[in-house]
Order: sequence, then structure tokens, then C-alpha cells
Amino acid sequence: MRTLNEIKDVVKDELDNFNNFFSETLQTNNKLLNILLKYLFRNKGKQIRPLLVFLSAKLVGDTTQNTNVAATLIELLHTATLVHDDVVDNSELRRSVFSLKALWKSKVAVLVGDYLLSQGLLLSVKYKSYQILETVSEAVKEMSEGELLQLEKARKMNFNPDSYYEIIGKKTASLIKASTKSGALSATNNFEKIELLADIGWNIGMAFQIKDDLFDYENDLVIGKPGGNDIQEGKITLPVIYAYNELTKMDKRKFVKLLSAKNKSKEEVAFIKAMIKETQAIELTKNKMLTYSNNAVKMISENFPSNLISESFIDLIRFVVNRKK
Repeated sequence: MRTLNEIKDVVKDELDNFNNFFSETLQTNNKLLNILLKYLFRNKGKQIRPLLVFLSAKLVGDTTQNTNVAATLIELLHTATLVHDDVVDNSELRRSVFSLKALWKSKVAVLVGDYLLSQGLLLSVKYKSYQILETVSEAVKEMSEGELLQLEKARKMNFNPDSYYEIIGKKTASLIKASTKSGALSATNNFEKIELLADIGWNIGMAFQIKDDLFDYENDLVIGKPGGNDIQEGKITLPVIYAYNELTKMDKRKFVKLLSAKNKSKEEVAFIKAMIKETQAIELTKNKMLTYSNNAVKMISENFPSNLISESFIDLIRFVVNRKK
């Protein structure tokens, strides 16, 4: 299996062009905004979503100017949502460093997020990438609905797995689905291939979020945030759901009381984690993650010829479920 850097090398020229195009998109004469954007994008990160855009385009055809537009729009939207999420969640850290909200306060962070969204809209209109704009706009709507649905279910302490799948399908899988679909849209008019790439992206997105849920039970600081963070916030993740459904009636009451408490102590978080680990929850969660990732791999294997692009795509899916952060 290729490493992430080896997968990137397969589309190195395309990613280099994208990075230049992306930098040009962020050019502004506003001095404060320049400082904020440089801080925000000082680290490119893993670039999984842009990588999915380019691999999807090359899987069905070849990259075009619209592929750069799609990758840029996805990256602008993704970053904007992270900035806004830090404000909503009152997060001081993002990837182990201070968030925009922590250094420049909420108002500035919200305005920067709005700026990124508006730049994405203007870019789409400039290059007349209307189908891509529609695809990404649909993802924005889904993500907002997912966030609100999660807030609603959290208040009711809902342990229904179907509700969980609906939430992560909207919150996370929708944007990764938009990445693969917009990549395909930039390279082909074949409706079946476009929808197939959308389905592949959705399955990758579901696996991606479930992997994130599992990080709560990994060692501290491996992923740039403390282990048990989701438990501290009382989030209803898949391991929590599986564990709850295995507990006795008496333990369920204790579990819900601890999970719903605010400002949990380290000991209380550790106790909840221990309760979860005593069940089959972690193993069941891993199996569900692999079901989604295997679905995506199967769709690629059965519908596209075996070549460097399809093999790299499959390796990227495997990286998603095996990553350490």
C-alpha cells in the first residue's frame, strides 16, 4: 500500500498547479486579512479532499481548469466550516496550535469564515462552474442540517444508530461526496460515472468520520487533541451507541448520567471510556468503518480498470481507515 506522499506523487503536477491556483485565489489588499489567511493556511495539511477531487477527475477522464476550481471550492468550504466550528465549540486549539478564534476572537473568525465562503462563490461564478457550485452548495446545506440534527439528538441523548448515520452522512460524508462528485463533473458528462463517484465519496466520508470517532479511544496527543474529547463533550458517537446498547438497565442509567454531565473530571472520562472498552463497541465500530471503506473499494474495483489512478485511489481509501491522526 502506498503512503499518502506516494499517492500524492501520482497527481503531483496537478496538486502543484492547484496550490498555485489556490494561493492566487486568496490574494487580497487587506493587510489584516492577509495576516489571518497566512496563519490559517500556513500548513497545507493532508489535503485529502483536493486529492480526492483530482483522483476522481483522472479516474473518469482528465483534469481541467474546472478541476482546480472544484478543489479550491472544496478546500475553501472545508476551512470555513472548521473556522466556524471553532467558534461554535469555543475551541482554543486546531491541529495542536491556537485556533483563529483563540488568537483573534470570535467576531474575526466568523468574518474570515464568511470571506472564504464568498471567495468560493465568486470563483465558481467567474469560471462558470455552475454544476460544481450546485454540488458544493448542496453539501453546505447538508452540513448545516447535520450540525443542527446533532444538537437536537444530543439534548435528547438519542442512542439510535440510524440517527447517528444520518448525522455523519450530512456532517462529514456530504463534503467528501462533493469532492469526488465535483472532480468527476470537471472531467466528464457521463451521468452514471458522476453518480458512481458520488456514491464512492459518500462511503469514504462515512468511514472517515467513524475513524475519527475511534480516535477518542487512542493515546493522548497522537491526533492533536486529548483522547476522550468527544466523551468530555457528551457526543453520541458510534462506540457510545454500541456500548450503551450492551449495558444492563442499571449501568445504562449510570452511563447516561455520566455522559450528559458537564465539566467531567479526568476520572469520570476515564471511567466512561473503561465502560465502553469493556463491551464489544470498539470492535463493532471498526467493523462498520471497514464495511463503508470496503464498499468504496469494491465500487472502484468493479467499475474501473486497474491502473495507477484506480490503485492509488484504493490506497487513499485504505489510508483513511488506517491513519493515526
